[in-house]
Amino acid sequence: MATQHTAAETAADNGARTAVPDPGPRVLRGLVGMLSANAAALSANRVLSIALPWFVLTTTGSVGKTGLVAFCQIVPYVVSQALAGPLIDRIGPKRISVAGDLLSTAAMATAPLLYLTGSLPFGLLLGLLAVVGAADGPANGAKGLFVPSATRAARVPIERGTGLSAAVERTATTVGPALAGVVVTAFGSLSALWITAALFALSALIVSTTLTDPVPEPHETPIEESGGYFSQLRQGAAFLRDAKLLRSIVGMLAITNLLDQAFMSVLLPVWAKESGNGAEAIGLVVSVFAATSIIAALVAAGVAERLPRRTVYLIGFSLGGLPRFAAMAMGAPLWLVLTVLAVGGLGSGFVNPIVGAVTYELIPTPLLGRVKTLAQAVTWAGIPFGGLLGAGLVTLTGTSTALWIVGGMYLVAIGVPGMSREWAGMRKRTVSEPASGDADDASGAGPANATAQTAPQEETSVPAGA
Repeated sequence: MATQHTAAETAADNGARTAVPDPGPRVLRGLVGMLSANAAALSANRVLSIALPWFVLTTTGSVGKTGLVAFCQIVPYVVSQALAGPLIDRIGPKRISVAGDLLSTAAMATAPLLYLTGSLPFGLLLGLLAVVGAADGPANGAKGLFVPSATRAARVPIERGTGLSAAVERTATTVGPALAGVVVTAFGSLSALWITAALFALSALIVSTTLTDPVPEPHETPIEESGGYFSQLRQGAAFLRDAKLLRSIVGMLAITNLLDQAFMSVLLPVWAKESGNGAEAIGLVVSVFAATSIIAALVAAGVAERLPRRTVYLIGFSLGGLPRFAAMAMGAPLWLVLTVLAVGGLGSGFVNPIVGAVTYELIPTPLLGRVKTLAQAVTWAGIPFGGLLGAGLVTLTGTSTALWIVGGMYLVAIGVPGMSREWAGMRKRTVSEPASGDADDASGAGPANATAQTAPQEETSVPAGA
């Protein structure tokens, strides 16, 4: 039996998965359950992101307190998700997901209850939000681990599972805030908090009744589970460090997420104000980009397994990156900016299913929890600093130059790793194709998956990179 670190290195060097035997009968329950649970949990988060700041602003009148609530939720979210991996692998993603959703339900239901009784000081509200973040991070990370087994049971390619997951995530991002706005306007922010609690509870119910913990595939390299929590946490970090392709993907997503946050939180609002297009232009930009990316993700779910992965990645991210910054920096009219954003959404919508599929294929099932959650936490690490980056660039260089700088950084972040030899490991292999000593092995992570093109294969979702 290999040692823990040796097993991780072996999987990273030789590829996590090989040919899949007869998959058995087609079962759609897990795939439908996984998508439904993600839709409920993600919608809860999106409703909360709108309803809670409005609740704090209207009840306290303090802009400073309003800005503090998101910080108190997102920091525990990222930290707990990074640390939860060994527990998810040991206890199982189903139990972690259900427990996290139920804890979030309890915390969210407690807030309006205490407010109605006049017993909700601001400090306690922040504590409840920290509980939600600390519970939701591992729960969302655990839900992502059902994608390979659910798609495998449904006898569909892994790209279909990641494509549908990306479509669900982007739909929740679009519909959730709109739902929150309608509820807050019609019934008040307190009602939106109740809806958030109900959505978390619905997610727990779906996971508990439709999903089962994924099990290692028969052909996977055994991973010895000796040692305690910290040993397993180090094992996940060692795998992420040694798998060059996976490490490169995570680094790329961390940078693009940082730049996207700079765009959304600072550059877009400042551009809308200075261009005279007004606040409504912000909603139009976000809605157009989201709508076309949803369409693209759904199309990718059906055809992505037949497309060249690295080519799709480079074209998709190139369309979704620099052109939008360039159009705004050059003072293009709003209709042209929206057209560029629509094309960019189509391009970026194809990327996440591809990147998500590669990510899952590189990680063996016994290590999914400790590696995937750590990787996702790393991709989120720069998001809190995105606003600071955007504000600093606008202050130092002006809006137009800041847009060019961020767009150029975006192009470098996707192009430099994408053109490297190790990214040749993104391509799929047939069962009969032997391991090569050049392009695929140069990835440091081996072949993406030696699954047959015609056999069912098994996603942050990977965190959105655009």
